[in-house]
Formats: sequence, C-alpha cells, structure tokens
Amino acid sequence: MKMKAWPLHAIGDIRMETRAKPLPGPGEVLLKVRACGICGSDIPRVFSKGTYSFPTVPGHEFAGEIEAVGEGVDESLIGRGAAVFPLLPCRCCSACEIGEYALCENYNYMGSRCDGAFAEYMKVPQWNLLLMPEGVSYEEAAMVEPAAVAVHALRQSGVGIGDTVLIYGAGPIGLMLAQWADIWGAGQTLLVDIDEEKLAFARGLGIANTCNAVASDVRAWVSERTGGRGADVTIEGAGSSVSLENAMHTTRPFGQIVLMGNPAGEMTLTQKGYWEILRKNLKIIGTWNSYYANLPLNEWKLVLDFIASGKLRLAPLITHRVPIEGIGEALKMIRDRSEFTVKVMYVNHI
Repeated sequence: MKMKAWPLHAIGDIRMETRAKPLPGPGEVLLKVRACGICGSDIPRVFSKGTYSFPTVPGHEFAGEIEAVGEGVDESLIGRGAAVFPLLPCRCCSACEIGEYALCENYNYMGSRCDGAFAEYMKVPQWNLLLMPEGVSYEEAAMVEPAAVAVHALRQSGVGIGDTVLIYGAGPIGLMLAQWADIWGAGQTLLVDIDEEKLAFARGLGIANTCNAVASDVRAWVSERTGGRGADVTIEGAGSSVSLENAMHTTRPFGQIVLMGNPAGEMTLTQKGYWEILRKNLKIIGTWNSYYANLPLNEWKLVLDFIASGKLRLAPLITHRVPIEGIGEALKMIRDRSEFTVKVMYVNHI
C-alpha cells in the first residue's frame, strides 16, 4: 500500500512523494492523519534551518484516526480519533524519571528529528495518543499542541483571579493565551502586536483590549488601563527585543514575566530595562513546551477537556484549510505573507 507524504530533502527542497504506507510495530498504532497544523516554526525549518537529518517529513501539530494496531495494543482502539503528543522521550534520563519529558536529554521529535504528519499516515506509539472526547473535531485536536504550550506558559505565571494579564504577540499561541487568561479568571487581558490585521482578527474573537505597538505608545497604553500600576502578569510571546524591553516597563512591582517567544536572532535588554527587574523585584520565568502523561496535571488532557466543554474555542483560529497536495503552496504562502493567515491546516476528512 502507498501513501502521499512531503519529505524535506534539503533546506528549501520539500516535495510531495509516494511512499510505502507504514506498518505499526509492537506498542504502536497506524494513524490516518486527519488534520495537521502548519506551525510558525515549520517555516524556518523548511526554508532556512532544516530538520536534523534529511529526508524528514515535517508536521508536529496533528490528530488522526486509528486505522490499525500493532502487537500489544487493544484492537478496540481502531476507529477512535486521537491527538498526538509529538515528543518521544527516552524515559531513562533524570528528567524523564520525574515526568519532565520536555526536558528529556535524549528525546526524539516527530516532524523535526523523525518523520511527522505532512503525510497521509503515521505510525505512533500508543503512549503518545490522547483519545478525543466526544464533540472534539480532528481540526481542534490538531491544535492541542499549541494550546497546551499556551496554558503551560500561563500556569507558570501563577496568574490569579482578577489579575491583569498582558500578552505580547497576537499569533495563534498569543490568541490562545488570551482565551486561557479569561478562562482562568483574569480581570482583564491586554494584547499587543505590531500587525493591525492580527489585532483586528483578535477583536473579532472578542479580545477587546488590543494595542498596535507601531501606532501607539505601549507603555502609556498599559499604564492607562491599569491605573498606572502595570500588569500583574506579562507574557512575552513575540520573541522580540522591543517587546522584551517593554515587558519590563509595563509590569507592576513584584509582578511576573513569562518568557515564551522563540526569537529569530539575538535578544537585547537596555540598562533601564534591567534596572526595572531589580527595582521592581520582578520575577522572570522561562517556559518550554508543556506537561504530559504522569505529572500531577496533564495539560494535553486539560486542553481536550476544555475544548469539549466549549470553553476553549480553537476552530475560529483556522483561516486556511488545504488538502495534502496543497501543503507546499501553503508553506510558501506563510513564508511570503502573500495572504493573511492565523492557523493554516492540512485536512484529510474524507
């Protein structure tokens, strides 16, 4: 049996090919990919940085239908839908021993270190599956990965009921963060970006407090909305030196700043920005990936539960859907910014 897939053969050289359909081994399932999001990180991965080896099929935000099972896997799973945790931990290192799989010293990763979901089928370890609750679509399940990254960042901040949450960056994860902040009981959520189209899209989702950092004085805007106090919690999700600097000036004394944005180059901070950390006793927190499996709270399951409840609305973030044949053009569209996009998704519902 054959299938279509998009292996990356070299930087910039990604093409659709026909490959053998994989067979699930012991402890694995064969997953028919039903939906896979194109992540912002896929653009440099395909066009400038490459994967860890070639050829590798990208795609790490995905969900699908279990079509077959390998030895040791219950056949009753066949036909079930599942989201997939794309990290493959060694389960032997000190981080894995305490369930901190995102910090695994010898991990593998679907879509960058091994084949991912820009394909019609994948074989996936049963351990990495999260069965989809009733009422959750494949497209929503394919967005569990960024939504789990978002809620993990917010939980790192220790946000409390009534807090003002300030978010720099209105990309998909920033928009998810704004939803999570409201769910978590934030008093107000403030969203900053330099792209007016993104901010208009955010307002269309009901995120009312937005600021264009090019057209407005961000520090004055935050001060006005917080009575001169500053935000209780600030999340830097843009990976920009400017937003990093502004974060120090727009957070209240004893406030918390979570650094989440993945920068494209070096990050800098002025002396005044550094002084803000010292004089305001700011707490700077790093965040990476999300919690999965045997920790006290499985953030992936949390996301699925909140989607099923209707409290977390991810489907409105999808601006483009393409068949598998359209993945190459979709990647170029995002790279060239030839159209406004939020979440572009490969879908295979038929």
